[in-house]
Amino acid sequence: MRTFLGVDGGGSKTAFVLINEAGDVLAETKGPSSYYFEEGIGLVERVLGEGIDTISRQAGLAASDITQSFFGLPGYGEASADLQTLVSIPESLLGTTRYSCDNDMICGWSGSLAAADGINVISGTGSMTYGERRGRTHRAGGWGELFGDEGSAYWVAVRGLNAFSRMSDGRLRRGPLYEAMKSRAGVQNDLDLVGVVLNDWHGRRTAIADLSKTVVEAAELGDFVAREILNDACDELALIIDATANELGYTSEEVVPVSYSGGMFTAPHMLEIFETSLGSRSLQYELRTPLLGPDIGAALYAAKVAGKPLSGRALKKLEQHPIQSDA
Repeated sequence: MRTFLGVDGGGSKTAFVLINEAGDVLAETKGPSSYYFEEGIGLVERVLGEGIDTISRQAGLAASDITQSFFGLPGYGEASADLQTLVSIPESLLGTTRYSCDNDMICGWSGSLAAADGINVISGTGSMTYGERRGRTHRAGGWGELFGDEGSAYWVAVRGLNAFSRMSDGRLRRGPLYEAMKSRAGVQNDLDLVGVVLNDWHGRRTAIADLSKTVVEAAELGDFVAREILNDACDELALIIDATANELGYTSEEVVPVSYSGGMFTAPHMLEIFETSLGSRSLQYELRTPLLGPDIGAALYAAKVAGKPLSGRALKKLEQHPIQSDA
């Protein structure tokens, strides 16, 4: 029976899943982030190598026997000089050339919409959209934290840290966010938060992004500033969806399927605000609950590349698998 390996690389973890054409999950594991811009491209080979070894042992088959694999890698396509190296890494690990690589955005799209036409928006550590329509594809966002990543967990967290500093100074009225940030970092002195973020966490992208949960928590407690941060985040995500829909040629007379992936959307409060923001746009967006997780999406895309898309029955079976999201 044909088998398909999906690898969903993210800002906080890398998920591996092996499925067969009947829709059975044969093996799965998680490894650390494969976002290599901070640690160097050697990180990708280490993370992929460990994951493939684990998957092969779990499934009891050689990696070279896998029918087709797809590797969704964070940062792929954002540094042209690295593409040849990235594309070559899986061959030595699998012992076959039956694989393809692209940006991890494809995993979210393929999973959330079961590889059907429409747009997926990602709000995890970073943010971006990817859509397909009648053979056309388009990506928007995903420029990284220095350029933007508007609406992402990192972006929300940084806005939250800024609000905390303003509250501490007296430039903003102190709301629940103020105490929530201090509690989360375990500090008594406000300025000690700088030491925690820069010295203890070394300014790590994933550690900072995790503070987005504190912003959501404060918004749920009625903090006006935190609520505005989430409103702005959802408006930014809607804006990149607009850009993607326009590039794909959707018109105001058409319904545009939109789904989502990433840790920010696991918060019901965030999802509620996002749905409201999406409903205020000029195009007719239809927000759909993700059918499958990005890890399964990667495996589905491997089957698509192989020219062996899964049957409806197999997809229904896979829909029972828990969805895993990047934080």
